[in-house]
Amino acid sequence: MIWEYLIFNLIIIAGPVALSFEKGVYYLARWKFAFRAIVLVLIPFIIWDALVTGRHWWFNEQYITGVRLLGLPIEEWLFFITVPFSVLFIWEIFSRKTGNPISENLKFIKIIFFSFPLIGIILFSSGKEYTGLSLIALGSAAILDKLLATEILARKNTYYYLGIIFLLNLIFNGYLTGRPVVLYGEPFQLGIRIISIPIEDFIYGFSMLLMNTMLFEKFKRLSHEG
Repeated sequence: MIWEYLIFNLIIIAGPVALSFEKGVYYLARWKFAFRAIVLVLIPFIIWDALVTGRHWWFNEQYITGVRLLGLPIEEWLFFITVPFSVLFIWEIFSRKTGNPISENLKFIKIIFFSFPLIGIILFSSGKEYTGLSLIALGSAAILDKLLATEILARKNTYYYLGIIFLLNLIFNGYLTGRPVVLYGEPFQLGIRIISIPIEDFIYGFSMLLMNTMLFEKFKRLSHEG
C-alpha cells in the first residue's frame, strides 16, 4: 500500500521518541545536538540521493504516497531524519553505560579508512558508481573524524555500535529491498548482496551514520566547553 514507506519511518522513530523521556536515558536533552547533526549530514546525502535517483536506484510507486520534494519521495526525506535519530539514541545509551573511552590500539584503523576514497574513485571510473561513491563517503567520514577531533573511529564501542547497525540494517533495509520499496540499477554496483541488500547499502549507511555520530559528539563537547 502507498503508506508503507511512511509507516516504516514512523516505526523506526517511535521507540526512541517514547524512551527519550525515561529517567536514566533522557535522550530529550540531546535532541538539539542530534537534530543539528542530522540536518548537516542530510544536506549532502539528499543532494547525492536526488542526483542518482532514477539511475542508481528508484522507488516503487506502490509503496509511497507520491508526495515529492526535489524529485524525492517525502518518505525518503524522512529516512534521513528517522534513521539517524534512532541510531544516535543507541549511541547515547552506549556512551552513558561505558564512558566510551578512546583506544590507542584502534587508531591505525583510520589509515584503512583514508584509503577508501582512492579505491572509490577507481571503482567509480570503472562504472561501479554506487560502490565508488559509497567508499568515497566512508573515507570522508574518517576525514571528518580527523577534522572534528572526535576520535570516533578509535573507540572500541564504535565497532559494537556498527555491529548493531549492521543487524538493524538486515531487518529494516532488508524490508525495503525485499518488498521491494527501493529498486536498484545493477550495473552501478558490484552485484554482491547480503540477503536482498546490496553491499553498497551497508557502506552508504555506515558512512551516513558515522558522520551523524561524529557531529553529535562534537556538538555535545562544544556545549560542555561553552
